[in-house]
Amino acid sequence: MKIKIFLAITLLSLTIAASAQKKIEVKELPKPAQEFLTKHFSHTSVVKAQKDPEHGEKGYEVKLKDGTEVEFWKDGSYREVDGGDNPIPTAFIPDNIKTYVSKNHPNEKITHIDYGHKDLDVDLTNKIDLEFTKDGKILKDKKNDVKK
Repeated sequence: MKIKIFLAITLLSLTIAASAQKKIEVKELPKPAQEFLTKHFSHTSVVKAQKDPEHGEKGYEVKLKDGTEVEFWKDGSYREVDGGDNPIPTAFIPDNIKTYVSKNHPNEKITHIDYGHKDLDVDLTNKIDLEFTKDGKILKDKKNDVKK
């Protein structure tokens, strides 16, 4: 009897977890997310799109063939773009952040950008982690020892 209850609970848990990570078609993403992918990642294709397993109904996660992962808010605006160790396109990154990177890290490329609740996290090819305010003012740059 205990085994049957355990198996039922395990099956229910797996079912809930699978539904939270339900794969979806690209056309099921909000229109702004579809347009973002078409505009900035036309050089690759979508391998998998799903409801964001970390944020449930609050967003979407897309994995691209080139290894890039893009997370979107529920409204389709991008929340995070992660290229791993590879540079990501920068047309959607605020100009003041691109200017800071080119001035202070001229030989580096941006590999990751993440809009957190309070700040903006940017990673570079040299593994330097930069933190900016939402309006693009530098908060932390380990290489240049900036901490505000």
